[in-house]
Amino acid sequence: MTACHPSGPGAPGSEGARGLRADAARNRAAILAVARDVFAEQGLEAPLEVIAARAGVGIATLYRRFPTREKLVAAALVEKIAQYAQAAERALEVPDPWAGFAWFVQRICELQACDRGLGDLLSMTLSAGEQIEELRGAANDKVIMLIERAKASGTLRDDFVGEDLLLLLIATAAVMQVTRADAPDAWRRFVALALDAFRGQDSPGLPEPPTTVQMTRAMVRLAAERGCGGRAHDQGTPGPIR
Repeated sequence: MTACHPSGPGAPGSEGARGLRADAARNRAAILAVARDVFAEQGLEAPLEVIAARAGVGIATLYRRFPTREKLVAAALVEKIAQYAQAAERALEVPDPWAGFAWFVQRICELQACDRGLGDLLSMTLSAGEQIEELRGAANDKVIMLIERAKASGTLRDDFVGEDLLLLLIATAAVMQVTRADAPDAWRRFVALALDAFRGQDSPGLPEPPTTVQMTRAMVRLAAERGCGGRAHDQGTPGPIR
């Protein structure tokens, strides 16, 4: 005789299974919330043990939810990259090409100033296929439109390229790191000086910019140094603004 095993909503164990799923969802949400704060405070190299402890879970639980640092970074900072994309869209809505470009640069640097993790992320690249990189790629397309529009109007120097914006973000992140405690707004002057240098005007030509390949290699290397290079990066991974 075959034993009958009850099933359905009232079956023994079904509530326990739902409870386990709810616990897993709560743990994931707690880890992500804490990771955003810790990465913002300490950068993307922050110890994962600190994140687990603050979230009230064990390090094994963190790794079950996010097997690599890269996965955690991609999930925790996707909303920040969405803000980057939204800023590019908003800048394109500004009628004046230079005003839109300058506002975008200042806005992105402002986001960096409030979040060390975002500052790190903007200077590196994660694996292709991550949602965060798809968002970044779409945003980069809009940034190139911003750049070309400003150049076409004669307000942005003709030899400006997307890699120059990446160089500015890297340099500004370094200024922020050094001055954050004692002169937290020093970066604003640095960015204003850079914007002045970017304006279309009679001036000596610039040295050759780094190539897209060179900057992609630099971004991949930074990702690896920050513990986010565990898997091979596909050639299709969005990297520099190009």
